[in-house]
Amino acid sequence: MARAHGKLIHTHNTEYMFVCKANSQKYGFYFKRFLMVQLSMSVKKHSEAVSIMETGEKATITVEITVHAPVEQVWKFWTEPEHITKWSFASDDWHAPTAENDLTVGGKFLTRMEAKDGSFGFDFGGVYDEIRTNEFIAYTLGDGRRVAITFISQDSDTKIIEVFEAETTFPLEQQQAGWQSFLNNFKAYSERSL
Repeated sequence: MARAHGKLIHTHNTEYMFVCKANSQKYGFYFKRFLMVQLSMSVKKHSEAVSIMETGEKATITVEITVHAPVEQVWKFWTEPEHITKWSFASDDWHAPTAENDLTVGGKFLTRMEAKDGSFGFDFGGVYDEIRTNEFIAYTLGDGRRVAITFISQDSDTKIIEVFEAETTFPLEQQQAGWQSFLNNFKAYSERSL
């Protein structure tokens, strides 16, 4: 099977948007078909709230979930590379073999995501703009879009609210479904790891 590697240019979601370094015409059809299958599987029972706002120049999408774990534990699972590699993918046929995370303002993060069959892979990364431990993370992706993540302690639970600027290639609903899949996977990993 041909192996296409690429660099994520938009989001860390089921859409797996990347610039393919291989011949895009040759693999484009198969990749689009793969995306549709992945997206159809991406909306899981754990999703809690979704908001899509189109205002002015940029649309923003909000996804959220409540994790049944204390905020300190949720923060650890969200930010430490040994945990990121266990949840940072949207479906069971993908994985994250490596992750790097310099959790400081101006620090960079990078997670490698790959299909388990080796057919596709990409890097998802950005630079941190703001960090408040156990409360808030803001970063800028390589394409300039911004992401903000709020962690709200609710007794022994943690509500995560993620707001991201949408890109223009895929429909907003597909982007939402992909990002929500990552949150769902994070929730599942966090709760079974306690």
